[in-house]
Amino acid sequence: MLTRMSSLFLRTLREDPADAEVPSHKLLVRAGYVRRVAPGVYSWLPLGLKVLRNIEQVVREEMDAIGAQEIQFPALLPREPYEATNRWTEYGPNLFRLKDRKGGDYLLGPTHEELFTQVVKGEYSSYKDYPVILYQIQTKYRDEERPRAGILRGREFLMKDSYSFDLTDEGLGESYAKHREAYVKIFDRLGLRYVIVSATSGAMGGSASEEFLAESETGEDTFVRSPESGYAANVEAVTTPAPPAQPIEDKPPAQVHHTPDTPTIETLVDFLNAADLGRTFTAADTLKNVLVKTRMPGAKDWELLAVGVPGDREVDMKRLEASVAPAEVALLDDADFAAHPFLVKGYIGPGALAANGVKYLVDPRIVTGTAWVTGADKADHHVVDLVVGRDFTPDGTIEAAEVRAGDPSPDGAGTLVAARGIEIGHIFQLGRKYADAFALDALGPDSKPVRITMGSYGIGVSRLVAAIAEQSHDESGLVWPRAVAPFDVHVVIAGKNEEITVGGEQLAAELEAAGLSVLLDDRKASPGVKFADAELIGVPTIVVVGRGLASGLIEVKDRRTGERTEIARDTAVEHLVELAGKR
Repeated sequence: MLTRMSSLFLRTLREDPADAEVPSHKLLVRAGYVRRVAPGVYSWLPLGLKVLRNIEQVVREEMDAIGAQEIQFPALLPREPYEATNRWTEYGPNLFRLKDRKGGDYLLGPTHEELFTQVVKGEYSSYKDYPVILYQIQTKYRDEERPRAGILRGREFLMKDSYSFDLTDEGLGESYAKHREAYVKIFDRLGLRYVIVSATSGAMGGSASEEFLAESETGEDTFVRSPESGYAANVEAVTTPAPPAQPIEDKPPAQVHHTPDTPTIETLVDFLNAADLGRTFTAADTLKNVLVKTRMPGAKDWELLAVGVPGDREVDMKRLEASVAPAEVALLDDADFAAHPFLVKGYIGPGALAANGVKYLVDPRIVTGTAWVTGADKADHHVVDLVVGRDFTPDGTIEAAEVRAGDPSPDGAGTLVAARGIEIGHIFQLGRKYADAFALDALGPDSKPVRITMGSYGIGVSRLVAAIAEQSHDESGLVWPRAVAPFDVHVVIAGKNEEITVGGEQLAAELEAAGLSVLLDDRKASPGVKFADAELIGVPTIVVVGRGLASGLIEVKDRRTGERTEIARDTAVEHLVELAGKR
């Protein structure tokens, strides 16, 4: 059925929506693909739904190709399976919880590991049944505190989640490799520029974990890579190479100095360098102690945690959160400092922390034998040459300091460069976490139970629409790759006389009959309005039927390159079918 602009449920906008921050949000709303219903909740209009379904189809084809079988779970789920894995509590405020009329607890599913594990346990019992891969493409719900960027970070989103079930760790490795290869094919087909990086597992649990990030300056994820070796990781997963320990014996004794009005690293360094202490100090010589509070899921009380990092670096809260997960973490407020008077703002040192039982974790660079300038636990005082292993001993290390371009690569090859990306896929080797929770076993050939090992593999299907839009747009509008575009060809009737109108109608009908999906702009609007909408909507090939038709010519415009070509009307169908890759 030919789609006509005159009857298509579509209203394009000339102005950006007031709440839009990133290009994909602005353009998907302006071009009439999505409409906001509530914070983080969007409706899909006809054009948007076509793109979404095209992406779904690519994902479905590649999942089927590795032998995965599609099923469908409900989004409304009972509490009990999530209690068994403690995720009812671990998810904290990100979980949508509700009660039925009888007081029973339910949730809107954020992920479905529990349900997949239960269904396999209910259906399979023999080693002969394995391995198996199941997947679904289904709506998920997470109560994001700050939904933003349109469909990039919403409370309701469409996701493909698949799960592998294997008898052995070697089998899990094979299933993981199959998914990794499938994801590469999916994102290649979608025309995305992306990187594969090492990642953390978060609330999902498990061991091996990789993210697929679409390269984008508007992405929320920062990743680093080493051009020399190919090492790449999300910053949360970067491990800091620890320098070798140093001898303690040659270090001068620690000395407390009166350092008035030096509550910041900058003011402290300036003071020390003006104090004629016999050497020059930099921020890297100082030890910054940042106090936070953590709370495990389900706990009522917060616990203090001190994090020590070199003074030339900030604490990266995302790295800190990943390191203490599943615990919740927050900075101390004035009330917290008032409740713990031994914490002297701007002058906190290891001494008061140890004396008051505060857990103290430091950056891996803070090794035995290194000497630091840090707080002396007294206003306007710092201690110089406080040596690790002699004057204080941390409780352990933590990955919480910011990762910067130029840092040495953790694999020892070269230095890191940084970029931003949008997470579009994540694969995990879960191991036996969920199988243990539900006692998922298979009876082996020796009639003994074998505990099943699992993998979990996600793709943000609705997020992919926005990720592609972030990479594929220009100042005029969207520029869809052919694999996901709502139509193959956008035919614009650029004239009001009957010959042009009939010519446009006939060409659109012939293209449709040849197997192309066609959007025909048959509206009574001006050519300028039609051209602007064609650019905004972003179909990869725009065909203009106008005055040239009298000479037997039509114009074909490549939306991505802007190249315009006049071709003979008589050969147009063959040319456009070939251009669309349908022959």
